[in-house]
Amino acid sequence: MDLIVMKRGRIVVLHFAAQMPLAGIAWQAMHYLLGIEQLGYEAWYVEDGGANPYDPWANSVVTGCDYNVASLRRMMDRYGFGHRWAYWDAPRDAYYGLSRDRVEALYAGADGIINLCGATKLREEHLLCPVRIMIDTDPIYEQIKYANADRAARAYLDAHTHFFTYGENLGTPDCPVPVCGIPWRPTRPPIDLTHWPEPHDEPPCFTTVGTWENKGKNIDFEGSTYVWSKHVTFVQFLDLPKRRPGICFRMAMLPPSGKVRSEITTRGWSLVDPRPISADMARYAEFIGGSRGEFTVAKDIYVRSNSGWFSDRSACYLAAGRPVVTMRTGFSNFYPVGRGLFEYLTYDDALAGIDAITSDYPTHSRAARDLAREYFAPDRVLGALFGAVGL
Repeated sequence: MDLIVMKRGRIVVLHFAAQMPLAGIAWQAMHYLLGIEQLGYEAWYVEDGGANPYDPWANSVVTGCDYNVASLRRMMDRYGFGHRWAYWDAPRDAYYGLSRDRVEALYAGADGIINLCGATKLREEHLLCPVRIMIDTDPIYEQIKYANADRAARAYLDAHTHFFTYGENLGTPDCPVPVCGIPWRPTRPPIDLTHWPEPHDEPPCFTTVGTWENKGKNIDFEGSTYVWSKHVTFVQFLDLPKRRPGICFRMAMLPPSGKVRSEITTRGWSLVDPRPISADMARYAEFIGGSRGEFTVAKDIYVRSNSGWFSDRSACYLAAGRPVVTMRTGFSNFYPVGRGLFEYLTYDDALAGIDAITSDYPTHSRAARDLAREYFAPDRVLGALFGAVGL
């Protein structure tokens, strides 16, 4: 497609769906691209953060990017963006998809850049675009770094012109983390329900997809350490299946060791290999659609900060008509709970949510989908975002 073709405006999404070729991450990017198009803008995708790619089958960072580029190409071809993407292989300084010159021209002519997840440290070529939107999908970490006067963190954020976060409580008395003058605005994941068919069944298993432990991003603030990982919260609720032995609970997760695997399975959880599920966007959607609902935890950093964060994966479960039981992060200030969506901090709260769903599944299934339609529709989420930045 010719670069001069215009709609309401040209929006470039920066992300890492190739560098981290997992279906949940791919859906995150695609929901933005599709939503941007639905609002009448022209969406482009560029991945030029420079990080070495990850190979999920090797469960390791690698140097070659063939698998990653092929994954991105399939994704873009499938959803109509086959001529509107680029991937920069930094170690070899090679571009795939759009050429280097076309990418630089794209930045210079774009009406806005969305730095989704803050995936890219903006450089001079990005600064040619007058509207540079930071979408902080993992709140609290960058805000604490900024508050701790981390110079690199401040330069990284200050390169943007507009700031949005999934931490909807940030900047309010409900969240103790300061915003240091950064005008953070609340936003949430856009979810296109047309890609999540309405269910007509009642599958047996509550499921979730995820990583047991993330390392390297724990952070200290005012005498407390906030842990950027789920394992510290998951261990608190591993006995849930034993308390409801008639209900199936399943994790799509690779345990980091045999000890962790045994700890999970002896508590009554079923484990499945997440790699085939996460290797394909359709298969990932089928896994969610084939679930009774989601039971999951949230990272310690989101919970103890009362951030207001809500998971884009959980929003996909809701869109598929699959109820969600997840940890309290303060999101109930913004979303109704008790029908299709439940929050908890204790076993009693978690079990009450599971029991409510089980007692009247059709009602909670419908409520889940209705909630997704009401609160995560792309026209509402992205319409508000673009209106706020003047696009």
